Amino acid sequence: MIAWLDDSNRFPPLQHAMVEPNGLLAAGGDLSPQRLLAAYYQGIFPWYMPGEPILWWSPNPRMVLMPEKLHVPGSLAKTLRNKPYRVTFDLVFDEVINGCASPRRGENLTWISQEIRDGYGALYQLGYAHSAECWMDNELVGGLYGVAIGNMFYGESMFARRPDASKLAFVHLVRYLREHGFGMIDCQMHTEHLARFGAHEIDRDQFARKLGELVTAPRAPAHWQYDFHNPGS
Repeated sequence: MIAWLDDSNRFPPLQHAMVEPNGLLAAGGDLSPQRLLAAYYQGIFPWYMPGEPILWWSPNPRMVLMPEKLHVPGSLAKTLRNKPYRVTFDLVFDEVINGCASPRRGENLTWISQEIRDGYGALYQLGYAHSAECWMDNELVGGLYGVAIGNMFYGESMFARRPDASKLAFVHLVRYLREHGFGMIDCQMHTEHLARFGAHEIDRDQFARKLGELVTAPRAPAHWQYDFHNPGS
C-alpha cells in the first residue's frame, strides 16, 4: 500500500515507491508551495487526473538531460537560424500553463487541473516556477514550464500551436540553463522526443545523489530576464 500524506510536508523514503505503477510513492496532501518544494527537493513530483487524489511519483529509472549534452537535430537547427521568432522567459506564465492544460488533439481530458495551475502559479510568484515562451507574429505559439531549485531544473509540460514552437523555447531554455550553471534537467519519464535532444535514463539512486548536490547550490529564487529576437533569413 502507498502512504497517505498528513498535514506535514514529509514524504516516505524514495525506496518505498512502487514498481508497478512505476514510481508511485504517496497520495493525498495538497499543492501548497511548501509541499511542492519539499517534494521537488527530493525529486518527487505530482501527477494525477481530475477526480483522483493527488498522486506523488519517483519513477525508476529517471529520464534526464544534462544541459551540456543537448543535441539539436539538423532540421531544428535550421529553424533556429532561419525562422523569424521570439523567445522570452517568465513573461506570461499563466498563459503558458493554460496552453499546456489544453487537451491534446484527440483527447478530451488534461491532467493540468485548476488545482495544478494554482499550485504552480504560486511557485511562479515566489520565483521557483518558470516559463519559456515562443512568439511568432506577436502571438504566443508555444512554450513550456518547470521548476528550478538551486542548480536543478524540473521540466513539467509543454505545448505548441505551430510546428517546432515548443522546441524553439526548449532549446533556448536548455542553453540558458547551461550558461547559468545548472547541472541537470529532470524529464521524468522516457520519451523518444526527449531522447532525440540527448536525454537519457539513469537509475533512481544516481538521480537522487546528483539531485542532492544540485538543489543545495546557493541560488536565490527570482524571475528570469530573457528576451531573444530572431529576425529570420
